[in-house]
Amino acid sequence: MSKQQTLEVPVKGMDCADCAAHVEQALAAVPGVERVQVYLAAEKAVLEMDPEQVSWEDIQNAVKGAGYTVPERGEDGRVVTEEPQPVDFARQVMTLVGVVAGAILFLVVVGEWLGLLEKVTENLPWFVGLPLILLAGWPVFRNVLRATLNKQIIAHTLMTIGVLAAVVVGQWATAAVVVFFMRVGDYTEKFTAEKARRAVKDLTALSPQTARVERAGEEVDVPIKEVVLGEVVVVRPGEMIPVDGEVLSGQAMIDQAAITGESVPVDVAAGSSVYAVTIAEQGALRIQTTALGEDTTFGRVVRLVEEAEANKADVQRLADRFAGYFLPVVLGIAALTFLLRRDPISVAAVLVVACSCSFALATPIAMLASIGAGAKRGLLVKGGKVLEVLAKADVLLVDKTGTLTLGQPQIVEVLPENGFSVEDVLHLAASAERYSEHVYGEAIRRAAKERGISLALPEDFRAVAGEGIFATVDGKQVAVGSQRTLVNGGESIPDREGRTQLFVQCDGNLAGTLLAADTLRPEVGEALKEVRRLGVKHIELLTGDQKAIADTLAASLGIACRAELLPEDKIAIVKAYQAQGKTVVMVGDGVNDAPALAQADVGIAMGGDAGGTHIASEAADVVLMRPDWTLVPQTLQIARRTMGVVRGNLIFTGVYNLVGLSLAAVGILPPVLAAAAQSLPDLGILANSARLIRQR
Repeated sequence: MSKQQTLEVPVKGMDCADCAAHVEQALAAVPGVERVQVYLAAEKAVLEMDPEQVSWEDIQNAVKGAGYTVPERGEDGRVVTEEPQPVDFARQVMTLVGVVAGAILFLVVVGEWLGLLEKVTENLPWFVGLPLILLAGWPVFRNVLRATLNKQIIAHTLMTIGVLAAVVVGQWATAAVVVFFMRVGDYTEKFTAEKARRAVKDLTALSPQTARVERAGEEVDVPIKEVVLGEVVVVRPGEMIPVDGEVLSGQAMIDQAAITGESVPVDVAAGSSVYAVTIAEQGALRIQTTALGEDTTFGRVVRLVEEAEANKADVQRLADRFAGYFLPVVLGIAALTFLLRRDPISVAAVLVVACSCSFALATPIAMLASIGAGAKRGLLVKGGKVLEVLAKADVLLVDKTGTLTLGQPQIVEVLPENGFSVEDVLHLAASAERYSEHVYGEAIRRAAKERGISLALPEDFRAVAGEGIFATVDGKQVAVGSQRTLVNGGESIPDREGRTQLFVQCDGNLAGTLLAADTLRPEVGEALKEVRRLGVKHIELLTGDQKAIADTLAASLGIACRAELLPEDKIAIVKAYQAQGKTVVMVGDGVNDAPALAQADVGIAMGGDAGGTHIASEAADVVLMRPDWTLVPQTLQIARRTMGVVRGNLIFTGVYNLVGLSLAAVGILPPVLAAAAQSLPDLGILANSARLIRQR
């Protein structure tokens, strides 16, 4: 039994959603191909196939039969990168002549309507106009012919039938003008598709092509494809980091805007993680490679943007189905028009004015605009379906540690006693904790550093599990622990308002108390207010932390709270809300959040690979590449605006087609104006969707 293989195939010539659908149908019909996904913006198809049944020639022939092209492969099996082809002068001249001729004929017909050029059109013989029609319209007619041979109907099929109808009834000048506007429509769709691809191209253009690696004791510049995992990459000041990795030595300020969207550079040193496409603004680094190419954080960003269009929203599936029914309906209207009016010109106008491509474009253009714009600010949305669901969110569930809070304890207050000062207490405690690896030891040292307090070298350092740290500091016996047993023989003191108490003892006397807490992210309060303003009425904290600590935090934010939960408890809560018909959004960052993130209608991973865990990021539908709560309401707002634009696109296209078909059927809209009108909806959709790229 053969193994299934995934193959990525570049496809050239796709300009609209119909093009992608035709390529998908052609490839799906190849024996041995199990599954096909065609990505219009990335200009590629991804196939799951049996390599023993499917050859590269089969794929090329299928795509070519649909009217598009696939590059050749070299002897090593790799796709040959096409060099810029020399300009086909004859084709360019023919196209230019056809366009100019179409423009002239357009003026002629308009002049005839005005009664100014009747003699001119009467004196131009058909054998002059017909070659111009074939010359200017050949690229379109060729695609229609290929599609017809493959038993497919495309948008230009109707217009081609309209052209033939005009020629048959002797309206060759009108047919030529229709062809002219068909070509204008082609260029409009190419422009629209190129706009949709811009987000992907802007991202991929950032990727570095070379890396400086250490080999045989020397630094060597090599193509990025030749770097191997584990190899040491050297980055100098001002250079772009080409790989994901861990800093071995050196210190630098890194501009991570391309990955996390952060505007302020971050300080990295030995042990820090760094990411491809970020820039070392100050300092040099030696980095051990942990991920390359598509496996880097940046590579996953690009892949998510490319694949987003394949994860179609329900509204897009509706548009796809509608586009499939639209063409037969138009043919029916054309037939009815002929039966009732016996006017071939009106029939031609009906066939020409129909805009099926605009229905197919209405959703993906808007989705790609939002997903691409979000990716640039460090907000990754895994497909249009996510945006549609997110726009309907009415319940927000959030984790605490690392999500609402910074994920590490801070010393929030120092309470000195028995004549000791705040500085004395911090000096004794931080010096005793100098070699401690405990998170509270780190918090105490940070607090001392922030106050500029110097530390002494501790002697006789001992860390006793369940009791605390013991050491000699400046000749004094110092102990730091969380139990009052250090000073009063066994009485345990409960936490104050959700804060952990750390007692500092000096020579048997209580020197002071340190209050530690996992502090709230400063932007959370305003972000939650904005979430409520956007229509999410119920916000609830779900945490495995102690109830007293969780209740205190939730009360300060004015949200509901459930504490001391296991991962399965969080899933049960999500399911309970879903059973009530609620659309649930879950925000988390840890391994324990991954099940709830996957169960929720939309899971949002806080921090992404730059701050959260990889497991949470994989389970989530939205990944925030920096731990910034302002991105949560931004995501909701983007989703709502996107769906508003999609609805606007669909309504505009539907009304436009209804009016156009009606005017053409009753003879008010002649074929020439119908051809001009057919190319306008794409521009309207592009202009409306472009607002999403610029949204703040």
